[in-house]
Amino acid sequence: MCGIAGLLDLEGRLSPDLLSDSVAAMTTALSRRGPDDEGLWQDEAAGIALGHRRLAIIDLSPAGPPRRYWRPTPSC
Repeated sequence: MCGIAGLLDLEGRLSPDLLSDSVAAMTTALSRRGPDDEGLWQDEAAGIALGHRRLAIIDLSPAGPPRRYWRPTPSC
């Protein structure tokens, strides 16, 4: 089991620190769902923060997290 949480502040009421602290608190509440790894991403200009918790069932090593590949697509 893994868990994700996020917060979108469309009206810009939250400071960047409060936004990230709020999502960090949400992911802490999800710690039972994924005690092996966690992460937080934030775009201050857009007012969005996302967090996750990861449960490593097969591979507990640092090499175990899913790979993130970005391949540019050719434009016509």
